[in-house]
Amino acid sequence: MAKDNKIKKVVLAYSGGLDTSIIIPWLKENYDNCEVIAVSGDVGQGTELEGLEEKAIKTGASKLYVEDLNKEFIEEYVWPTLKAGAVYEGKYLLGTSFARPIIAKRIVEIALAEGADAICHGCTGKGNDQVRFELAIKAYAPDMKIIAPWRTWEFKSREEEIEYAEKKGIPLKINRETNYSKDKNIWHLSHEGLDLEDPANEPKYNEPGFLELGVSPEQAPDKPEYVTIHFEKGVPTAVNGEEMDSVSIVKTLNEIGGRNGIGITDIVENRLVGMKARGVYETPGGTILYAAHNKLEELCLDRDTFHYKQNVANRFAELVYYGQWYTPLREAISAFVDSTQQTVTGDVKLKLYKGNIIDAGVTSPYSLYDEEIATFDEDEVYDQNDSAGFINLFGLPIKVRAKKGLIK
Repeated sequence: MAKDNKIKKVVLAYSGGLDTSIIIPWLKENYDNCEVIAVSGDVGQGTELEGLEEKAIKTGASKLYVEDLNKEFIEEYVWPTLKAGAVYEGKYLLGTSFARPIIAKRIVEIALAEGADAICHGCTGKGNDQVRFELAIKAYAPDMKIIAPWRTWEFKSREEEIEYAEKKGIPLKINRETNYSKDKNIWHLSHEGLDLEDPANEPKYNEPGFLELGVSPEQAPDKPEYVTIHFEKGVPTAVNGEEMDSVSIVKTLNEIGGRNGIGITDIVENRLVGMKARGVYETPGGTILYAAHNKLEELCLDRDTFHYKQNVANRFAELVYYGQWYTPLREAISAFVDSTQQTVTGDVKLKLYKGNIIDAGVTSPYSLYDEEIATFDEDEVYDQNDSAGFINLFGLPIKVRAKKGLIK
């Protein structure tokens, strides 16, 4: 590739995984020994962040920033998505999707502070993450040059990347046989590649080391476990009666859900670039929160708002998945969602059993459920004779068409 001698300093979105590990020496080789500053956004990767600074420096970076973004990630990206009820294609709880905008935003802030000439990421040209990173960069540094090695470099496969890493003496935590492509944060863990690339193959749920956030339903306890979650205006604030901060709530529910086999999803999803891709996602705590939040909305939202919000949720999920977090439409939908959450306060009790979430009770001071109206027993507040006139008016268009002989 042609070298750009004007690029003297590059900020790299750094995870320490295969791609970004080899990008550091690759950048220095192809951009006239430019300075490379690595940035890792901590959104709950846990032990994956251990030893990153030593590795980054040894590989050729001048420094490494590790930014703790956990609280901001949960409260400003996860909670708005949860309140919206956004689920991509009915199954994916957007774990990777909404982590990218916050990481990219922080990378831009550091790049501007460091006077960098370019920002580099390790996303492939086939994936969604390239879009998510670059749209966020365009939002906060519209003139910043972006380097995406996967679009231009000589490597055509992960096998060739591993060979390059071995040649450069770069230590890797993976090998050729177990090289699933994974993404982990406090909300979820994704698995892609290897045997999962064939949708006919059943994931190796019961093999040691495949699932990391929990166990398969078969390995879960034979006894159900109950969990109660309290919400204030759509935001979870307590688990089993104990008030917790946002990060602790997700971690606690990950543990509870994980040991009960909750939140394992196998999906063939439609990527933004047009292809279908198969992945397995672990989202134990998130799956519990979505179920609980929806149950509370059943009780507290009026019919029209509840139904309309379900339509909006699908669009919100697309915006998040497509990397359009920093857009007027996403902000406008969030404003609408927030207005619907003013009465979404209460407690939801769920029974967890071998991968299943079973409703076990819901209460709210803003409940719209009226037992006297809903009862099958005698009541004094609902005149059943009123329904006849209602049905006549509601069915009038059908009656007119039928008299015209238009119904076949």
